[in-house]
Order: sequence, then structure tokens, then C-alpha cells
Amino acid sequence: MSDIAQADATALVARAREGDERALGQLFELLYPELRRIAHARLRASGHSTLLETTALVHESYARFAGLAQLDVTDRAHFLAYASRVMRSVIIDMARERMAERRGGGAPHITLTTSLGQALADEASPEVVRVHEALDELAQIDQRLAQVVEMRYFGGLEHAEIAQALGVGLRTVERDWEKARSFLYASLNAG
Repeated sequence: MSDIAQADATALVARAREGDERALGQLFELLYPELRRIAHARLRASGHSTLLETTALVHESYARFAGLAQLDVTDRAHFLAYASRVMRSVIIDMARERMAERRGGGAPHITLTTSLGQALADEASPEVVRVHEALDELAQIDQRLAQVVEMRYFGGLEHAEIAQALGVGLRTVERDWEKARSFLYASLNAG
């Protein structure tokens, strides 16, 4: 991203923090390619990625951002980190919804993108929820490790981007990533 676009993003974040809904829309428009990259990386990691799924995830994330009373981010990197957390929330909510439906939830659902709904309807849904639960357990032990996993696994951010968003060194993020992966591996294989 160019320095001008970076400055534009910072100005839009400041305006969005003040409640300017138009600025939030402009921020999403400016960062749309990066948001799509994050969504695509997350969906690719689950093995079910198409253009429509990526777009649907970004748009659902925007709807959740628009529903916030106030945006509490400071800059572009912090915004992208928060967006990855919102995308995680969207995916987890959909997985839980599909699992509840299989257990007789019964309420009729209208799926806007059949491929995303089908992807979450298969056996990956319990796995996504297990990863989410293990991540919550990790957050109880070390919040920063959980944030690194969210940004890397769910957001597809690179270590340097994560370091910038968290305000720590690159080597710290690399060590945190290794610790978190070890914890999650042990947690997921214990159950």
C-alpha cells in the first residue's frame, strides 16, 4: 500500500472512530483488496474457497462493522487485525448454526451462498468450532498468543503485519506463533 493510501486509511479510521458511517464505507472500499485477501486466506485454510465465498465473508464482516456503536481501532494495521477477528466470528457463528441445524435446530434458514453453506455443513464445522474453543482456552492463558493466532490463521496476516498491529517485535510474533501452534496442537489432539 502506498504512503498516500496509508495516510488516507489512517484519516478514515480517525473519522470512523468518531462515528462517521460514510468514512467506514470509504475505509472498506479503500482496504477492500486487503480484506478480500484476508477472507480468501481464511477460507482457503479451510479448503473451501471461491470468489463468492470470499466476497460474502467480506460483506458479512462489513455488516457487522456497520452495526457497531463505535469503531475502536487506531490505524490500518489495527483495523485489519480487528477485521480478521470479525471474520473469525462470522465463520464460527455459521459453523455453530450449521451444527445446531444438524442436531434438529429446525428453524428454516435462507442461505445466500450455497457453496459457503455447504462447506460449513460438512464435517469441517465441528473442527472449526474445536479450533475456536481451543483458541478461547489459549486466550485465558495468554491473550497475545491468541491474538497472533487470530490474525495469522483467521486473518491471513503476515508476521510483520501482526507485529505492527500488536506493537511488538517481529521475533516476538514468530516465537508467539510457535508457542501458540504447540498449544493448539496439544489441545486439539487431547480431545
